[in-house]
Amino acid sequence: MIKHSQLLISLALGLLFCFSANAEQKQELGSWDVHYMALNSTFLTPQVAKEYGIVRSKFNGLINISVLDRQDKTAQSVVLTGEAKNLLGVVKELKFKQVIEGKAIYYLAVLPFSDQEQYRISVAINNGLEVKTLKFQHKFYAD
Repeated sequence: MIKHSQLLISLALGLLFCFSANAEQKQELGSWDVHYMALNSTFLTPQVAKEYGIVRSKFNGLINISVLDRQDKTAQSVVLTGEAKNLLGVVKELKFKQVIEGKAIYYLAVLPFSDQEQYRISVAINNGLEVKTLKFQHKFYAD
């Protein structure tokens, strides 16, 4: 079984190579610190992709979100629903898969894209007590 650290290393390496202006992508929403990244699924190793049922393709993006309590930094179990809208207004629903490994909880969604396609991404985060919305933009490149 692939270890959580291997996935995080693979995702971190992908983040290093993504064309994002922000090194750390984090938003403070309510009582949470929400960390997120979007990258091409080819940055995942074949083993990690297989472990999590992700199809590696130069035309598949991967969105990874983790929600931490701002005070004690514990991972939060939440429900994520979201969508990605390109510049032409085409909307794609994001279906997040929760991954729990040890004390870490993160959420993964695959987003098919065309080369150099930019998306406005909106994700509702719901823990049953509060709902906050994470919004960000990302341009995907086919590598």
